[in-house]
Amino acid sequence: MSTFPDRMFRSSGRLIAALGFSVVLLSVRASTPSHAWPQFRGPNGSGVADGALPPTQFGPTEQVVWSVEVPFSPSSPCIWDDRIFLTTFSDGQLETRCYDRADGRLRWAKQVKPDALEEFHRSDGSPAASSPATDGRRVVSYFGSFGLICHDFEGNELWRQTLPVVASAGKYGTGTSPILIGDLVIVSRDQHRRSSLMAFDLNTGAKRWEAHRPDTAGSFGTPAYWRNAGVEEVVVAASGRLKGYDVRTGEERWVVEGITGYVCTTPFAAGGWLYFGAWSNESMDSPFPAFEEFVKRFDRDGDGVVVHEEIPLDARDYYRGVDHNRDGRYTAEDWVANKAQAARSENTIIAVKPGGRGDITQTHVAWTYRRALPYVPTPLYYDGRIYYVRNGGQITSLDAKTGEPYYAQIPLGATGNYYASPVAADGRIYVASVPGKLSVVKAGGTAPELLHQVDFGSRILATPVLVGKHLYLRTATHLWAFANPTTP
Repeated sequence: MSTFPDRMFRSSGRLIAALGFSVVLLSVRASTPSHAWPQFRGPNGSGVADGALPPTQFGPTEQVVWSVEVPFSPSSPCIWDDRIFLTTFSDGQLETRCYDRADGRLRWAKQVKPDALEEFHRSDGSPAASSPATDGRRVVSYFGSFGLICHDFEGNELWRQTLPVVASAGKYGTGTSPILIGDLVIVSRDQHRRSSLMAFDLNTGAKRWEAHRPDTAGSFGTPAYWRNAGVEEVVVAASGRLKGYDVRTGEERWVVEGITGYVCTTPFAAGGWLYFGAWSNESMDSPFPAFEEFVKRFDRDGDGVVVHEEIPLDARDYYRGVDHNRDGRYTAEDWVANKAQAARSENTIIAVKPGGRGDITQTHVAWTYRRALPYVPTPLYYDGRIYYVRNGGQITSLDAKTGEPYYAQIPLGATGNYYASPVAADGRIYVASVPGKLSVVKAGGTAPELLHQVDFGSRILATPVLVGKHLYLRTATHLWAFANPTTP
């Protein structure tokens, strides 16, 4: 039998360990230097580069420091000190690459060859769609076809953790990126079946915990870190639900019901609150065609059922998300199943207050807003406001505490789809369209003031990176570095 001092000692040890874990988390975040962009959307996934002074005027022939050719993938760079890390896919090879920040020179490239490739959207996706993450000593890459692999800054492999090939919802491919929290690597593996949130040891790659998500299917967003009323949490959005999990154990702590049904964006914490906003075809206000119209358009043999091969090649990757049971046939039953999921979902942006446990839908959602929402780009919190852009090139700015719009649905003069998330520094918002136009908008005001707009003549799917006086941009064919000429 344990004595009281023994029990007290073990309890104190657990408390010390828990406190130590929190100290590690806080020290890691506090020590992220100004010359780093350590993960997708930068420091803590915020999209904001505090203290950075990137250029306002730039383009393919203006303020260029260097540009290098890179294979196409929609993943974004991460940066620490003098190194840029990038994931690529070419000739069946998945690669983690390291470039020199000074001149764009390729320092090293390390390949992994999976046994099989996940199915992915051929024009807008890639088996290397996930952005890498770094803590200043190691860089971790995640590939849905392979799993996790960790290198040091010289390209030496430290560990690998192979995982089953992902079968993503709609067969669109992986979209999520890993994040680092203290000594953990967090990966969301939401897929058609057997979804889960996983934590691995950053030092060894060993699995620390796994939280199964049986009610989840449609998610491509990256997890978010939130210090929620003193508790370290990982937040993930998918299939009509936003959930918070304990970082140390993977225990589910709370849920908000009724969000977007097919999630491409990422939650984010700012000003003590949590924010999430997205739109998708799976929700009730979707313009997706009725089944009868769909059959009339694509049923070539007149049998009342559409098979994958009957849809034109340039539309197949888009429509296969409607094949709810993934049997290669589009039937009325698929439409019924999708409608049922849509009934549980709503396109919205929400603000969540801290401190909730259990179902907090009615108790901790501070406000909601439902107009002109983004499909793929994650909204941005900057200086007390929320900014987001919808497909077609319309920008909206809301008060982060009330949800009231300062302005809404204002055209930027750059049409087309938007996949890159907006980022901010030095009073400016940077927004890139898929067709290749990058717009610089002055933050604040009652209407967006366009400071600069440039056409790269090449598709942009990756989120821009802001570090120091530089802006880094990955287009479909190149990695670019631009500098502010007025900054030392």
